[in-house]
Amino acid sequence: MGISTHILDTTRGKPAISMPVSLSRMSNGLWISVHEAITDGDGRCKYLLPPGELLLPGTYRVHFDTAFYFEQHAEKGLYPYVEIAFVVSDDKQHYHIPLLLTTNGYTTYRGS
Repeated sequence: MGISTHILDTTRGKPAISMPVSLSRMSNGLWISVHEAITDGDGRCKYLLPPGELLLPGTYRVHFDTAFYFEQHAEKGLYPYVEIAFVVSDDKQHYHIPLLLTTNGYTTYRGS
């Protein structure tokens, strides 16, 4: 199916708009870039796989450029980026990888 994300800035209680996000897939021990995106007005990237690309079983990584986001708000965050690695075991499921973010911490979980 696909991979998506939603980023909420829990300090502001708002979506994290215009954050660069990239998706990579592990292949032979190396991370291979799959796609890059920017969060929309609701803090979402609904399609992290490029059009026409199939979701394959394997290990993926979502990279969130938090430094860029915080700079846009004249803030400094503790983490210049957040990377979440996860395993796709069933290519018939959708994998939603949300990020709850503050300048000094973050949380993630498997969303729906």
